[in-house]
Amino acid sequence: MSLESVRAFFAEKAPDITVIEAQTSSATVALAAEAFGVAPDRIAKTLSLRVGDRVVLIVASGLSRMDNKKVKAMLGGKPKMLDLAEVAAITGHEVGGVCPFGLKTPLQVYCDVSLKAHDEVVPAAGSTHSAVRIAPMRMAELVGAQWVDVCQAPA
Repeated sequence: MSLESVRAFFAEKAPDITVIEAQTSSATVALAAEAFGVAPDRIAKTLSLRVGDRVVLIVASGLSRMDNKKVKAMLGGKPKMLDLAEVAAITGHEVGGVCPFGLKTPLQVYCDVSLKAHDEVVPAAGSTHSAVRIAPMRMAELVGAQWVDVCQAPA
């Protein structure tokens, strides 16, 4: 279902983008990097957060770490990660396949500036074995994302 909602999203909004599937799991940044043959920082991970009474998604480079203080300052409240059941119920995607495409519930999406270091990133595509290759700017445009700086600077 989730993979199909992502395919439908791209069929409607960006038919030139094809969902790619791996034989092995891509449920974590490390597994996705291996499965799709890219460096871990090119994986675009999607974090599902509750801030007060709203749920938002933050898409960031695979090696980036969210900075709670920056998120709190930007969104006006303390961020809390959703639990597994909430993620699936709200996004329509299982953990490991969460992405900003083909969402069950319309959500505000934020793209962290860490993604801008790359000409192409690899976000999941609704399942633990699927992804797409996409320019960060195009991804943000397709999902109506706002660019933010909410991750810690790399060490």
